[in-house]
Amino acid sequence: MLSPKELAANREVAEAAARAAGTILRNKLGSELRVSYKGAVDLVTDADRTAEEAIVKLVREAFPEHDILAEEQDYVRRESAWRRIIDPLDGTTNFAHGFPWFAVSIALEEQGEVVCWVVYQPCTDEMFSAVKGQGALLNQRPLRVSTVDQLDKALLATGFSYDRKTSDINNYDHFIHFQQVAQACRRPGVASLDLAAVAAGRFDGYWEMKLKPWDVAAGMLLVQEAGGVTDFDGSKADIYGPRILASNGLLHSEMQRVLCQGRSPR
Repeated sequence: MLSPKELAANREVAEAAARAAGTILRNKLGSELRVSYKGAVDLVTDADRTAEEAIVKLVREAFPEHDILAEEQDYVRRESAWRRIIDPLDGTTNFAHGFPWFAVSIALEEQGEVVCWVVYQPCTDEMFSAVKGQGALLNQRPLRVSTVDQLDKALLATGFSYDRKTSDINNYDHFIHFQQVAQACRRPGVASLDLAAVAAGRFDGYWEMKLKPWDVAAGMLLVQEAGGVTDFDGSKADIYGPRILASNGLLHSEMQRVLCQGRSPR
């Protein structure tokens, strides 16, 4: 197991890599991009790839033994006890349209457990970070989840999967149910920042389906270290699972009950 000193060194490298990628993204925002499609509405740009290359370079220089799981490219497996889980540009659709709400997310998994995480919002210069057992930070200031304990006073967030137009499992029903009982629901389009916002007490809860490990690996630890809870239906939260629910803890049972409701009438 990594020592506190080693975890601190890992966080420093992750923060430096996230800032390097963030600078690339900020400089490319609003410029002409090369855009391709991984699916009908799933974009990837040259900025995604350039940012990922910058992150991997810095991580490999500092920790050449680490495995890497990243969104845009497959990397040689080293069968290491440590794995970096990287999303170089969470919120590519926002970015491609010039909407300045996106992030860089980097997590460290040790023997299957996420132990260190950073997410960086380049346009606001906000660096969220967490180390397991050491709390969550925003620009080095401690974070705590909100104290809202009534769903009708809660601001919630969610998102919709890329196959929402063709799959019946599309989150629309949950969204309708929560809109009817919460104070309000938002759909910013950046899972890592949604989770960071729960940790910071900006959102009181968040749920989503069909995410990838790089979307949630870091944010789940951040919420937990800020005093929140992450799971969907009472089962153990899993970064490789199909669903996630994060809350301040006070709303968790009530949100779970809403998620267990049947489909909305058509």
